[in-house]
Amino acid sequence: MTKRVDSETPSAPGGGGRIGKVLKIVLPAVLLLVLSGALFADWWVCLPEDEARPVFVGRQSCVACHQNQHDAWQGSHHDLAMDLATAETVLADFDDAELTHHDITSRMFRRGDQFLINTEGPDGQMQDFAIKYVFGVTPLQQYMVEFDRPDDLPENEISRVQVLRISWDTKNKKWFYLAPPDVAEKLEPDDDLHWTGIAQRWNNMCADCHSTHLEKNFDQNTRTYHTTFSEIDVSCEACHGPGETHVKLAEATSVFWDRKLGYGLAKLKTENSHNEIQACAPCHSRRRVVHPEHYAGDNYYDDFANELLRSETYHADGQILDEVYVYGSFIQSKMYNKGIRCTDCHDPHTTRVKHEGNKLCTSCHQHSAGKYDSPAHHNHLPGGAGASCVDCHMPHTTYMQVDPRRDHSLRVPRPDLSIDLGVPNACTQCHLKMEQDLLPAEQRSKLPQYADWLRVAGEGDQQAKAALDRLNLWSNEHCEKWYGPKNDRKSNFANVLAAVWRGDQEVEDDLIRLARSRKLSAMVRASLTAQMARFADAKSLAAAAKLLQDDDPQVRAAATASFEAAPVAQLIKYVTPLLKDPIRSVRTEAARVVARAPAGELTGSQRRAWESAFNELRAALLQNNDRAAAHTTLGIIYENHNETERAIQAYRTAIRVEPTVTGPRTNLAAILERRWKAAESQAKQVAVQGNREEAMRILQRAFPDREESERLRYEELPWLARDARLAPGIAAVQYRYGLALYLQGDLEASQAALLAAARLAPQTPDFTLAVALLYQKMQRWPEALDYAERLLELRPDDRTYQQLLYEIRQQAAGQKAGPRNRP
Repeated sequence: MTKRVDSETPSAPGGGGRIGKVLKIVLPAVLLLVLSGALFADWWVCLPEDEARPVFVGRQSCVACHQNQHDAWQGSHHDLAMDLATAETVLADFDDAELTHHDITSRMFRRGDQFLINTEGPDGQMQDFAIKYVFGVTPLQQYMVEFDRPDDLPENEISRVQVLRISWDTKNKKWFYLAPPDVAEKLEPDDDLHWTGIAQRWNNMCADCHSTHLEKNFDQNTRTYHTTFSEIDVSCEACHGPGETHVKLAEATSVFWDRKLGYGLAKLKTENSHNEIQACAPCHSRRRVVHPEHYAGDNYYDDFANELLRSETYHADGQILDEVYVYGSFIQSKMYNKGIRCTDCHDPHTTRVKHEGNKLCTSCHQHSAGKYDSPAHHNHLPGGAGASCVDCHMPHTTYMQVDPRRDHSLRVPRPDLSIDLGVPNACTQCHLKMEQDLLPAEQRSKLPQYADWLRVAGEGDQQAKAALDRLNLWSNEHCEKWYGPKNDRKSNFANVLAAVWRGDQEVEDDLIRLARSRKLSAMVRASLTAQMARFADAKSLAAAAKLLQDDDPQVRAAATASFEAAPVAQLIKYVTPLLKDPIRSVRTEAARVVARAPAGELTGSQRRAWESAFNELRAALLQNNDRAAAHTTLGIIYENHNETERAIQAYRTAIRVEPTVTGPRTNLAAILERRWKAAESQAKQVAVQGNREEAMRILQRAFPDREESERLRYEELPWLARDARLAPGIAAVQYRYGLALYLQGDLEASQAALLAAARLAPQTPDFTLAVALLYQKMQRWPEALDYAERLLELRPDDRTYQQLLYEIRQQAAGQKAGPRNRP
């Protein structure tokens, strides 16, 4: 009987099985490759591993192999992001054109090949300034002037550059004055927002996203810039990373690319969409720098921290309010969570959308014919705005007066939430003309867009609010008729976020529940987590402790910040492990928060972990070494760790780089006052022991500290008054001004500022405490009692506040209590 051999059964080499047949063919080839390794070594190329950070080589190295991509890129917004001012690049009218704003008439003219402007300079005088660079191309072009350039500055370095507020509207072909948001009055020459001020400085405000491989290079000792870039615009290597390795690989004689480095560029075309999106995010997000060196392909959260939902920048439901540059809204969307990436809609080289009209959306949403792109879905006439996918799901807001930006959170219109919370919705925005036409022409001109109506309604304009209410109700009736009522109207996270922003203390449980909800985007969960710091009680801290283990770095960083006011023991227990978090933005936030803990309370390993993370934090802060805030933050950290001399040096540097900024003078004055008082105490002890000469020497050595502290407080006061005048609605500014007046002995003026702070932020204990202490010093016992009781309403278990209330009651005992009217 013949034994049956299954065709799938492995056979011995040379047998008749399938594997044997394959081996007959493949094995000789494999052996040949192995035995002849030297012959075929050049099939693969392996570059030395010390070339992990290649250099930038410029787009001229890319064109030979990538001509089509280069041709598509030419003329794009990236190509035209910045350029030298020439007859080819300048779009505006410089033929003795004039523009008058705030009684200043600026004149734009030419002198040979130069483009110039005669306008108000930093000293308040009219001067001629040469335009050196153009910025952008459409819908506006801006113009820049270089200052402080010494004759010996190398040609490739750029000194301080200021961006003019007088700009060119490329669509309507006219000059206009680009005012800061919500600033109607004339800017004084010493105002940071003046075109010659630091807020209009190219080097630290705009440069790194309009040029490739920009290095700011600010010398804080000489207060001079030595800024460089590899290319003046947004070129190939801004998105693909430095090309040196790629060029070496391409020019090698090998058949294959490098085993480890691949093509030697950022890996953007991966299954995970995050790589590509995070390559765009650094310039299309509102963020702070976490690491001074960012290369395409790096993890975004290793180098940046994205701004979360705040009442100043977003509406409570996550729609854009201020200019946030797309990323923060897009990562809230279902599209993002489904793996949609930027290049699904945008051509990466032309930067234009891939399709016009609804085809941009229906090219992917190819459901049954007409499911979305028909009146059956949108209930509007075809061809109109109501039938446009983007007008309903990506409504726009105009920034910089002429630049409409679309909301990339891609949401359905929610007029029901507009009724409840005052957030925008696309229906009301589109139909606003119904109400605009009813206004007088003068009033209509003051409210040109939907965002303006929302703003004035929020500020108390009853006519605007009534008009929006009518439209919201009308829109909601139609939406419910067509699509039915929304089942999350009351449970939507926007209700809780809006309540927290109002200072509502009753929503803590809902806040914690939603922060844990995996149904919400990480951006929203992180934003909710960040609000737990407003409560800082055992319940919120316990919730934040669990969220420290979240898989998203935004959430972990926000949970870390929640421990900023926590008891030191809890802070050390829960936050120190994050000093070794794999993501830098989390580590550096942990370093900032743990800095509050006295060094002596950390173990040796905790101390070493903190020092390592703090070094990263310091490098990130000093990326902005031309701003006082960076040095002030370092000074505060040094103070917390009893490094007094380093703190003093940091505060002095802060004052030097930004002389008119408030904060560092106050902090430095406080250190010097403590040293003076310590010297006074020491001198008294020495004098008691009979050594009066030594006591006098101690006082003499310390007297400069007293003198300087008094001078610093005197110098600071007018700048604090300026800030309080310019920012009457910011509680922290009023608080700082009130404290300064208190220390100067002007208690009546201090009362007005501190009360303003307490009214603006009634849930902030520090502001309420300041008012209580002020009234205690003024011996106004009824008011002091009132504010001490408010403190305990905010923090019932705080022993310090309990002791304060007890003291005030004792001091007020026996005196006739007057009426306690809350100011």
